[in-house]
Amino acid sequence: MSDTLRKQVEATINGYEDPVFDASLQSARELADLQIDGDRVQARLRCGFPTRRHGPELAAGIKAAVEALDGVTHADITVETVIAPRAAQQGVQRLKNVKNIIAISSAKGGVGKSTVAANLALALAAEGAAVGMLDADIYGPSQPRMLGVKGKPDSDGKSFEPMRSYNIESMSVGYLIDEEQPMVWRGPMVTQALQQLLNDTNWHDLDYLIVDMPPGTGDIQLTLSQRVPVSGAVIVTTPQDIATLDARKGLQMFNKVNVPVLGIVENMSIHVCSNCGHEEHLFGEGGGQRVAQDYGVPLLGALPLEIAIRENADSGRPSVVADPDGAAAQRFRQVALRMTAALALQARDYSAAFPDIVVEED
Repeated sequence: MSDTLRKQVEATINGYEDPVFDASLQSARELADLQIDGDRVQARLRCGFPTRRHGPELAAGIKAAVEALDGVTHADITVETVIAPRAAQQGVQRLKNVKNIIAISSAKGGVGKSTVAANLALALAAEGAAVGMLDADIYGPSQPRMLGVKGKPDSDGKSFEPMRSYNIESMSVGYLIDEEQPMVWRGPMVTQALQQLLNDTNWHDLDYLIVDMPPGTGDIQLTLSQRVPVSGAVIVTTPQDIATLDARKGLQMFNKVNVPVLGIVENMSIHVCSNCGHEEHLFGEGGGQRVAQDYGVPLLGALPLEIAIRENADSGRPSVVADPDGAAAQRFRQVALRMTAALALQARDYSAAFPDIVVEED
């Protein structure tokens, strides 16, 4: 085997530019194994994010790049997923059966955060991850309707079984009350309800638990940062200055409580007229990109303002489910992959790998 050829193959694989990721996220994958036999190459890539749909595309792209090298006639590229628990805040006990908790947040209401959260959760499930959704908006729960779930969860009096739809688990106070019943509660009651929904639900070996946060930087956000092991947060904003101003506040809040911000999602970025195809930035242009640049975090994606996205969410079939091959679903999948790739770059959590040491006297 030629050392020169091996170096060329390694350089080609490691340097392959995945169209889904920018340069800052490329290292979320690694070359786990490489075998070269004459003019035939076998390579195995390990990714820290789910790859059921994206993996074959990635493998095909790398295969073509490797087979373009002189001296290579055939390349066999396989992609595997290894989703590991990532570090959370120090001193916060990890949740049983949940590897990673990701908070989807916006300091301002009305930016489409819940719609984004639902579609990201469903996109991760479509990529093969085990996903749960916690609706942390106690005053205005919207995930039961968006996820098309009706009925109440089973309970033994001590814990709840999560509801299931579209291959994800979910829990919301909306499952426990009538849809039009208001939650007239003070802050301590709200935070206690959040902790019960989180800790008293029998989550089943989740790779990711997506938390749909309420708007603001108040009681729920403080409880989440102090008592819930959050591996990363995503800030959803619209491009307009009023929204990005609040997004900056939310981002700084997570920085202060040592929760990594995985990136910014710019929602309602552009409107395309359904009649003539004219594109217009109704809420301004580039606001999410400026926030991302100012704080040194990735812009995970820009999502369009489309009536179908709203209609699908209202009907209980979010776009990723209603039109899985459509342009909107593709954008949500890219954002979900970039989000989990950014998480894969965070430090791993090795707390479960160390045994408890007990010293006893005879």
